[in-house]
Amino acid sequence: MPRLRIEGYVIASADGMLADAGNVMPQALKFPGDAEFFASALDGADLIVHGRNSYEDQPNSPKRKRLVVTRKVAALAPDPEKPLSTLWNPAGASFEAACEAAGVTTGTVAVIGGPVVFEMFMDRYDTFFLSFAPHVSLPGGTPCFPEVAPGRSPQQVLTAHGFAPANQLMLDPADEVSVTAWKRAA
Repeated sequence: MPRLRIEGYVIASADGMLADAGNVMPQALKFPGDAEFFASALDGADLIVHGRNSYEDQPNSPKRKRLVVTRKVAALAPDPEKPLSTLWNPAGASFEAACEAAGVTTGTVAVIGGPVVFEMFMDRYDTFFLSFAPHVSLPGGTPCFPEVAPGRSPQQVLTAHGFAPANQLMLDPADEVSVTAWKRAA
C-alpha cells in the first residue's frame, strides 16, 4: 500500500540556530545554492507542513498544498486566506486525518519548521535534510530543534534519534554551505 514519505528541511547556523534572537531568519543565513535546493525539494513535494510562523516565500508558494500547525482551531479547518492550506491542531486531529483533509494520502510530505513542528515528526522522518552554514553564528537565536543547546548540535540530536548521515552535497562552496541527507540508521 502506498504511504507518505516524510522529509524534513532546515538550514542551521554553526551554533544550530534557524533564526536570530528576534525569531527571524536573517539574511546571513540565506544562500543561493541552499535556496535553489530548498525550492526544488518543495516543488517536488505533495504537501508542505509548517507552523504558523514558518513559511517559504517563493514564486510557487501559493501553488503548494500545505498543513499549517496552529492552536487557533480545534482540529482541522480550511485556511480562510490561502485556498490550498489546511489549518491543523495536532491536539484535535491526527496527522493522517490532516493529510486526508488536505487531499494528500500518498507521496512526499516536506516538513519545514519551526522547531516544535520539526520535533513532532522526529520519529517519523524518512530523511532529514540538514543544510549547514558553518561560518554563521546567531547568538541567542532560535535553535532548529528544541533539543539543540550549548554543547548539543543539530547533528547530535539527529544521531540521538536514530539518524546517520548518508550523503552530503556542497551547495555554496564559497561559504562552505552544505546539505546532508540524514537517514534512519538500519
